[in-house]
Amino acid sequence: MYKDDFNLAAGCYLLNHSVGRALKSSQNDFSQHFFAPWQASNKEPWQQWLPAIERFTQALSTLFNSPSRQFCPQVNLSSALTKLVMSHPRLQQANCKVLMAQSDFPSMGFAMQKALASSAEIKFIPEHVDLTDSVQWQQYIQADIDLVFISHAYSNTGQQAPVAEITQLCKHAGCLSLVDVAQSAGVLPLDFSQVDADFMIGSSVKWLCSGPGAAYLWVSQAQLSVCEPQDVGWFSHQNPFEFDIHHFAYHDSALRFWGGTPSIAPFVLAGHSIGYFAKLGVATVRAHNLALLEQLSAEFRPYLVSPTTPEKCSGTAILNFGEQQPAVLSALSQANISVDARAYGVRVSPHIYNNSSDIAQLIKVVKQTLS
Repeated sequence: MYKDDFNLAAGCYLLNHSVGRALKSSQNDFSQHFFAPWQASNKEPWQQWLPAIERFTQALSTLFNSPSRQFCPQVNLSSALTKLVMSHPRLQQANCKVLMAQSDFPSMGFAMQKALASSAEIKFIPEHVDLTDSVQWQQYIQADIDLVFISHAYSNTGQQAPVAEITQLCKHAGCLSLVDVAQSAGVLPLDFSQVDADFMIGSSVKWLCSGPGAAYLWVSQAQLSVCEPQDVGWFSHQNPFEFDIHHFAYHDSALRFWGGTPSIAPFVLAGHSIGYFAKLGVATVRAHNLALLEQLSAEFRPYLVSPTTPEKCSGTAILNFGEQQPAVLSALSQANISVDARAYGVRVSPHIYNNSSDIAQLIKVVKQTLS
């Protein structure tokens, strides 16, 4: 029934790890909240536009079960990470040590390298390590580590990290923790009233079906007052409309990370779409996703290189067909079934608007190609 809510072209779309499909209602909502204030009155539209930002952070609040004041809009994850790292005194100290995984998205490594002090060191968990196992993480989380970067889901491997367990390990070792939810938000439930993380960064373009440009930064209440962003603007100010060039006071919420004149359009789209998923419930999306992943794995288990158990798998299955992979990809493309491939294999990501018929069609095309 969810298919009717989304803009779906002919064929089968299973690229939700890349870009989610837009809601049919997004266009009218965007016109109402972005264009109408701009077009229907001769007054400046900011007083009508800014509530769209509040709608966005409130939707995130519901999605992640955390106060909206702890969320701040961001352009993308790299910008959010850079602002965060440069804001925290512990992460700017000489010889700071950060732990990441070799499997993290490269952009995060690029941003981290440039945002840290020149004397900092980044330690990488090797690619072969099972990132679904907290015992493996424990070997690398030591007292000399200042920050542990945790991807909730890994785009190339289909693995899910045990975030709650890892953040507890960080607390015991005295490390800060940062969770990247780019590949998990909207499909893997995450409750920040139950997960003791320090920071989180995320985007809306994938499972949240919101388009690009609406990323976000979450800061725990304990860390908010510690962070003093360097990349600021008038919307980072406690009172943006004070207009005193000689006085700056950080906003007492995560909006201290906001910066200058904000973008509005991406957050109008995202606020509407995230609100849809917050109301639907990520647990509902995940149950549906797991059912379709099980349908896929039941047919292709010998080709699966990603985990299959619910606590270890992300929303994406990775299938490796060896020498026949180019033929499989070609056949799927000809059948108008949208997937992609990375180093470990073909990526298949079923969402709430996919159904068992979509997976059955993929299975049929692949089997015909392999036979």
